Amino acid sequence: MLNLQPAINDQKKFSNIELKEISPIRKLILRGKSREFISAVGKVINILLPTEANTSSSNGEITVVWLSPDEWLIFSNTIDDKDFNQIEEKFIQNISKTKLGAVIDVTDQFVMISLSGNKIFDLFQTGSPFNFNEFRNKKGATTQTLLAKIDVIIQNKDQNDANLFVRRSFSRHLFSWMSDSASRL
Repeated sequence: MLNLQPAINDQKKFSNIELKEISPIRKLILRGKSREFISAVGKVINILLPTEANTSSSNGEITVVWLSPDEWLIFSNTIDDKDFNQIEEKFIQNISKTKLGAVIDVTDQFVMISLSGNKIFDLFQTGSPFNFNEFRNKKGATTQTLLAKIDVIIQNKDQNDANLFVRRSFSRHLFSWMSDSASRL
């Protein structure tokens, strides 16, 4: 049974940044390489998997984030579990059971935090070795980096809008650090 309870259950709003957990959002990791795998995924979600490093694609309902040459994070842009359950079942039938690749539900593992405001990339820069200068201007760009010494995945949704994925066990600590740092920007 999935744990769809919020991990943080808080939101913060400062003059230049707003932080809030988006919950519950279903998340899957897909792994595979073959042409048949990529074709099967495309048929299920009507999105071409991004094959260029550090990119993402979306069709409005689903977003796909490139994690490695054979790994993608797929998440729902809405909170409707019924549709996502059908998508997950199609992935299991068309990918796992046909041995084209792997489908792993990571809904419990990753917490999604939405950040908006004109200082979000300044916030990221204060705690990360990654250079966000070019990243901030590339809509759909993604990166896996450290933030306050915690592994995160960041997706640039737009100029002043980003999604951050962090492991549930580190989510409260990171949210507290981001809140404290944002209050000083």
